[in-house]
Amino acid sequence: MLFHTWPFLLFFLIVCAVFFALKRTHYWLHWLLAASYFFYGWWNPLYLLLIVYSTLLDYVVVAAMDGSPRKKMWLWISIVNNLGLLGFFKYAGFVTDNLNALFAHTGLTWQLPAPDVLLPVGISFFTFQSMSYTIDFYRGEIPRERSFIRFAAFVSLFPQLVAGPIERAKELLPQLYSFPRVTRHDVADGLSLFVVGLFKKVALADYLSAYADPIYATPGRFDSPALLLATFAFAWQIYFDFSGYTDMARGVGRVLGYKFMLNFNNPYLATSLGDFWTRWHISLSTWFRDYVYVPLGGNRRGSARTYCNLFLTMVISGLWHGAAWTFIVWGAIHALATMATRKAERSHWYRHRVPAFAKQIVVFAVVCFAWIFFRAESLSDAWLIVSRIAMSGWSDPRFPLLALSLVGVVWLYQWCYESAAQWVLESYVVRVALVVLMLLYLSVVPGSSNEAFIYFQF
Repeated sequence: MLFHTWPFLLFFLIVCAVFFALKRTHYWLHWLLAASYFFYGWWNPLYLLLIVYSTLLDYVVVAAMDGSPRKKMWLWISIVNNLGLLGFFKYAGFVTDNLNALFAHTGLTWQLPAPDVLLPVGISFFTFQSMSYTIDFYRGEIPRERSFIRFAAFVSLFPQLVAGPIERAKELLPQLYSFPRVTRHDVADGLSLFVVGLFKKVALADYLSAYADPIYATPGRFDSPALLLATFAFAWQIYFDFSGYTDMARGVGRVLGYKFMLNFNNPYLATSLGDFWTRWHISLSTWFRDYVYVPLGGNRRGSARTYCNLFLTMVISGLWHGAAWTFIVWGAIHALATMATRKAERSHWYRHRVPAFAKQIVVFAVVCFAWIFFRAESLSDAWLIVSRIAMSGWSDPRFPLLALSLVGVVWLYQWCYESAAQWVLESYVVRVALVVLMLLYLSVVPGSSNEAFIYFQF
């Protein structure tokens, strides 16, 4: 069920009506859980078995861990089960294909049968959210949640279920202990956030995809200018698509009285690659920092170990995004670039002498280069695109000026938001005017209403 479709609107109106009608009863949380399970089962009811299994597993594991002298054993049961679940559905085909290729390369005729499994929507998100609860309890950072209904609602809360943000138990569980206090300010903020996200998705992301997708589908037919602009278009497409989903999720949650974390913070204004990862997909970046980078040793064991930990964390992050070598290379590019620039980015000269705009251009260029591997259908396509950008001749890229203008307006807005003019953009009048303009644009300019979000595939 997509946020920007009529079935979701009908679903949400029913959910809200019953939710607020149950305000003075003990059943509002049960209704929220039932609605979340219905939302997730809309695509395929069998998916519910997976999320119920993951939820029940971690609930039982923490109950067994509570007071047990063998806490680490129970922790590993949770980690192995969750990663095993994720690995089977997401990576079984990737592993099988690569083993079969290896067998063929070495002359073996034996081939493993290809697993016929469908990737459940959002499995990477709800397994990470559930597993973080187990790890945080093991570390003594949160108390045990004794209500299964409340814990199940935490894992499956429908606005952020299928594509994040990945919430932590210490932030979201306390919000589920009592019926939320919803004010008119919450509803207004929630609806405005939803409109912003809808505009990003329908008016911007889907529009840019109409240019980028055909070029990346057949990159050998296009020359350098078109390939460069398609990469530029995809960079903004994936930002608008993913941050648009997050805005809609946060807006829906806010209307119901729940506050989800900020997941994007103007990432293309980053002045360093380290800064970029504090602004892009913040809930995932901090998850890998807290549960992969820090346990590996972080930056506590010397420069060599720090760089090794950075590399492993970024490559694992790339693999999390998809079962393909393109995603692994994407993560490796970010790792190597971060390692190469880490010392310079911390220097006095870089921080105080290099103009911010110049730093933003360099970071954006590196990020766009990495996006080539993220978006390409295969490694061979990615290398073809890189080589044609460097060596092919000139041809008219036919880039739509409206798309370029819209991106320019968004970039200018973000730049102003991080300047001394921020107070103007945060004023009530300006915010209302912008929402009205977005609604007018959506009502006048036709757009797709059934394009799935990019991160649903992860």
